Amino acid sequence: MFGKNNTADISYGIIGMNTFGKELAINLAQSGKDIMVIGTDEEDVRDLREYTENAFVVRSYDKKTLRDTGVQNCDVVVVCMASHMDTSILTVLHLISFKVPRVIAQTSSDDQSEVFKKMGAEVVFPEKDMAVRLARRLEPSQIINYIELSENVDISKMSLPDKLIGKSIIDSRIRSNYGLNIIAIESGSEIIPDFSASYVFQKGDQIIVIGDREKIKKFENMY
Repeated sequence: MFGKNNTADISYGIIGMNTFGKELAINLAQSGKDIMVIGTDEEDVRDLREYTENAFVVRSYDKKTLRDTGVQNCDVVVVCMASHMDTSILTVLHLISFKVPRVIAQTSSDDQSEVFKKMGAEVVFPEKDMAVRLARRLEPSQIINYIELSENVDISKMSLPDKLIGKSIIDSRIRSNYGLNIIAIESGSEIIPDFSASYVFQKGDQIIVIGDREKIKKFENMY
């Protein structure tokens, strides 16, 4: 049976078969995820039937129709109708009334994002998110690599500015001045996870920090 079960598997519902919705469904299915897709266009839905048996063509996204598909049994439902704001809002409202644990809405503007957030849904902004990621890859940076923990928090590994070489961690005031916490130091081929505030930075050291993305950028400006 599709939906919540006794395993740790998470089931996903994708409503709306625009380009983003279809690509999301295909990628989830190819990753072995349990998915359900719902759309109003027979051809679009038919394309997804090779990835899931739970592919439904509906005339509308009203509450009864959605309930009949069983989408309320999904752990995560993503609404992919950014160009149809009214329909998207109503669909999100229905899903929240079903008490779906996690509802995510595709959005195309900051105004839309605010509406969905106030309703209790998460938002995904594909075009903007991809542009931000590309910009971060293209812009010159002292950040060697990073992991996005959330919309605002990163773990980043970066080289030290020359002005901090020979200074101790406490004297560098990285935490007090920039709000960043050092979680490890890479010195040569050695990664040091346990260090004291008296550790003195050596030439070639790299630090791994966790903190707000904007504060990491502020720290970069020291270079």
